[in-house]
Amino acid sequence: MLTTIQYNSRKLKIDLSQPLDISIAIKNGVSNVNAWYLGPPKIEPEVMDGETISVEKGAVVNFNTINFNPHSHGTHTETVGHITEKVYSINKHLTQFFFLAEVITVAPEKLGDDYVISKKQLQFALGNKKRDAVVIRTIPNTREKLTKQYSHTNPTYLKVEAAEYLKTKGVKHLLIDLPSVDKEQDEGELLAHNAFWNTRGKLRLDATITEFIYVSNKIDDGCYMLNLQIAPFENDASPSKPILYKIIA
Repeated sequence: MLTTIQYNSRKLKIDLSQPLDISIAIKNGVSNVNAWYLGPPKIEPEVMDGETISVEKGAVVNFNTINFNPHSHGTHTETVGHITEKVYSINKHLTQFFFLAEVITVAPEKLGDDYVISKKQLQFALGNKKRDAVVIRTIPNTREKLTKQYSHTNPTYLKVEAAEYLKTKGVKHLLIDLPSVDKEQDEGELLAHNAFWNTRGKLRLDATITEFIYVSNKIDDGCYMLNLQIAPFENDASPSKPILYKIIA
């Protein structure tokens, strides 16, 4: 399934039959990835009039109810509505879904008791490249990221200068394999979120942050076509399924 995409003055060929999924699925139970001090998601058959609506239990259909929080329980994409009084819906403000993306791998730097991603690291990785989206993979990069319980662990985060740099560079879509671009406990400052969305100026309503991705070590750094898929929730954030496609030379 080869297709050619006209991107500005370039023609990019991709193979739609070779998707590279960088999402973490939401699943029932404690082995689901988690953050922000919530319990695990629940995916359970609905019970009506004492009857469990499950084929296994004798019903004619499976009829599960799902209880989860998109920010805590898997790959999600959010708008500036995540941090503003007015809630800007991801379903209304993410209206295009294919973007030229750069995958980069970063080894977080030690800063006191923290690990951070710095502006200098992003400048080195991106150079003069112009991209709609940047996909950040941190190392070490193990499959533990698929099930890790992040609450109270002070995960790696972006320095505010790094988020400012991405905004200034024109990056509209930031994807990262961490629960947040900001420090777990920062007294509500949310410096990287605010910088990336430009909350002190004209809001970047068409810019998004996607957290809790997982980029397999089999995926090389470099340029890809990104398909950023969301579920149609009228909410500041939605579970999402970012898909990368290699660009065929």
